[in-house]
Amino acid sequence: MAGVGDLARSLAGRERVRLAVTGLSRAGKTVFLTSIVANLLAAGQGARTLPALETAAGGRLRSARLIPAETQATPRFDAPGHLLALASEPPRWPERTEDLSTLEIALELDPRSLFGQARALFAGPRRVTLELLDYPGEWLLDLPMLNQAWPDWSRTTLARMRRGKRAEAAAAFLAFVDALPADPPAEESLARQGFALYRDALRTCRDKLGFRFLQPGRTLNAGPRGEAPLLWFFPLPNPNGVGLAALMARRYAAYLADQRASFFAPFFRRFHRQAVLVDALGALHAGEEAFDDTAEALAAVGASLRGGLGLLDLVTGQGVRRVAFAATKADHVPARARDALTGLVADLVGRSAGGPLDTQTSVHPVAAIRCTEDDVAMLDGRPVAAVRGVLLEGGRSAKVYPGEVPMRRPEASFWSHAFFEMPVFQPPRLSGDGGAGIPHLGLDALLAALIGDLL
Repeated sequence: MAGVGDLARSLAGRERVRLAVTGLSRAGKTVFLTSIVANLLAAGQGARTLPALETAAGGRLRSARLIPAETQATPRFDAPGHLLALASEPPRWPERTEDLSTLEIALELDPRSLFGQARALFAGPRRVTLELLDYPGEWLLDLPMLNQAWPDWSRTTLARMRRGKRAEAAAAFLAFVDALPADPPAEESLARQGFALYRDALRTCRDKLGFRFLQPGRTLNAGPRGEAPLLWFFPLPNPNGVGLAALMARRYAAYLADQRASFFAPFFRRFHRQAVLVDALGALHAGEEAFDDTAEALAAVGASLRGGLGLLDLVTGQGVRRVAFAATKADHVPARARDALTGLVADLVGRSAGGPLDTQTSVHPVAAIRCTEDDVAMLDGRPVAAVRGVLLEGGRSAKVYPGEVPMRRPEASFWSHAFFEMPVFQPPRLSGDGGAGIPHLGLDALLAALIGDLL
């Protein structure tokens, strides 16, 4: 059992800290993980790249190094390759990762207690292995499904598909299911056609409309095993029927059982801490419907992650104890707007639970790679807080006034005059080995809240 093994390693001064990282689509997960790796390695060489984490850890970090790959079956997160992209001329953003991947960093620290100091005399310095798991954000949206029966999921999903712009994107799929008889037969051709139309609708909602509440996750990101028959299901107007509805119900149940067995049990439940990346600024920029969709997704995910630990989890040391939501791209707004950004994401995630068995949650404004500096621009003849950076397109320096960030979910009146600009900035050019660390905003505070107590 993982929890018992963790306890034994802790007594021997060889702890293992497991941190899972995910995010709603296009929230900057690859950049986030690359920055964690580079800044931890630099901190292990004495650079003050993560001051808040250093304070939380009591200044005990002495060294950090990547642990070489051995015989793992899970793909390895390519931090060196991503650092090389940032070191190119001009610097490039790393390519997005679409699969599960892991990486381990060995941290050597001074002992925390008199017992630890005595143990170090015989067993050597205290070593903590930080295990990072990178998994697709689409899979996070499967969490709410685990406690949802097939008929309920089918009805709520179909109702969501019929709303606003989503209905336009799903027009072909909706026409297909609405043309079906009341209780269609379980024909494979019908099942495959319906799934293909549903998958296309989800892709359009994600890629063209910026929507995020799209289930099931593996319809959009099948993972390393590819597209298996248990994925071939979709919502139906009459989910309690026989024939096709019964086939969809069986595949829905098989999908959830497979996700529990292949991901949530062997990976997710073993991790101690969870970081969830949220691009709330991108959602504001995408407009009211995309923002409301992101809000609905966050509320569902937040409720699932705050579900709390069972007594067995506490005894064995398993289960996610702390969750940090990162409001990413915080450098795209000036300092005065970052508190509002934090408040906005906190409002979308929902109230942090406070029971003794509940998971602790926190929200942090973060820019894993800081691309801007605060500045002042003129708007209609008056000075406004702005940011200055190098635009990716054209490579020119520019001042940008992004617009106002609301502190909570905007009222309807906000969208009638909303102005929010989301430029794409060029990353700063870095050394190829990342030895000096990566300039960031708030990454150290997030790590301190997540894992500082374990170091």
